[in-house]
Amino acid sequence: MSTPNRPPLSGFDHVSDWVFDLDNTLYPPEVALFSQIEVKMADYVMRELKVDATRAHHLRSHYWKLYGTTLAGLMHEHQIDPLPFLHEVHDISFDALTPDPMLAQGIRALPGCKIVYTNGSAPYAEQVLAARGLSGLFDGIYGIEHADFHPKPRAEAFDMVFRKAGIRPQEGAMFEDDARNLEVPHRLGMQTVHVAPLALEADHIGHHTNDLSGFLAQLIKAG
Repeated sequence: MSTPNRPPLSGFDHVSDWVFDLDNTLYPPEVALFSQIEVKMADYVMRELKVDATRAHHLRSHYWKLYGTTLAGLMHEHQIDPLPFLHEVHDISFDALTPDPMLAQGIRALPGCKIVYTNGSAPYAEQVLAARGLSGLFDGIYGIEHADFHPKPRAEAFDMVFRKAGIRPQEGAMFEDDARNLEVPHRLGMQTVHVAPLALEADHIGHHTNDLSGFLAQLIKAG
């Protein structure tokens, strides 16, 4: 594995398909945008399942760990309608997000196809990208609705989205903050980049960075 923020000068020469996760990947985790969503999810669980706050937060976390997303657990165990859930939990403030010109420059300079693929919804992703100054830089924005509500890290989710987006894994790279969501891309032959404050040692993590803008700048310079 490469040292954080110092990707090797080779290994990405063949990459022409670039896949970016959204939350805590295209904005820094200290923004804590997802904390707002977690509160909304707990409120939804309390109301729909008629449980108290402690139980709601437990189920939210339990379903995320077991199914990949809280939504997937609610659909599997309680047959909830995903669309109202997605609309409600993504109705948050984006004021904490600021434009990142360096990140925009790095993404713009990447050759080939670039998409965002999130376990959130595509309309939510569009709002995040607008607040970060990243609108118009991607060839497609794909949410969980494009995977028939199957979440990452499930293989069928990647299969559906990659097929719709025309992503060729052997020529692709995946950037993601949740390490478990890199396992399938690694098996498919993609370059995998873990974007997180702390590096993890795992066979399916090819590279690590805690500075995506800097990482992309080095890739462009190397190319």
